[in-house]
Amino acid sequence: MHLIQRGNNRQAIFFADEDYQFYYEALQDAAHRYQCAVHAYVFMTNHVHLLLTPSSEDGPSRVMQSVGRRYVRYVNTAYRRTGTLWEGRFKSAIVDSERYLLVCSRYIEMNPIRAGMVSAPQQYRWSSYRGNAQGQADSLLSSHDVYQRLGQDLASCREGYRQLFERQLDVVTLGQIRLATETGAVIGNDRFRDEIELALNRRVRPYRHGGDRKSKAFRDQEL
Repeated sequence: MHLIQRGNNRQAIFFADEDYQFYYEALQDAAHRYQCAVHAYVFMTNHVHLLLTPSSEDGPSRVMQSVGRRYVRYVNTAYRRTGTLWEGRFKSAIVDSERYLLVCSRYIEMNPIRAGMVSAPQQYRWSSYRGNAQGQADSLLSSHDVYQRLGQDLASCREGYRQLFERQLDVVTLGQIRLATETGAVIGNDRFRDEIELALNRRVRPYRHGGDRKSKAFRDQEL
């Protein structure tokens, strides 16, 4: 699952290295408590991205609630402020892990480059890239089966992962990931979406803009 949470009105949520570290530790505690395996993350100035696998349906919500509340209390105390910090509830999308997990992981860890903050992903401290690609100790991370199939051992998995970053994600893929996460759709192919819709008994593909949302023609449109 890909999650994103932003600061209220897209304002900053991190102001110093100590803030990032507190969020990291709070996330680590909550992920362990609610049994969510974190595969990739990035903490940007005004938002965070997470890629995780929950062991229960409510795991992601419980993690984000726990971290969000702890972090707001910390920030309000540290900076003598009051009021909201987050822009409502987090956004999320289910990820077709077999085909799109590594794509989504790259999308997350390339955020600092797209934002013009660094020229290479390993230069950004508050991301999972150095753990996934370079073997830096990162107790927050859990490797996914798809990642483990990149090589015969950890060294070759890291090499294979680094090679993925030699080419950029195309504009269409970037747009699909953003749209799916904003609308609560599925990052994956039509077959995977069909399976998720059947399991959840609800539509997970966003409707196109415009048209009569009650009409059969509108409901039958694809992403």
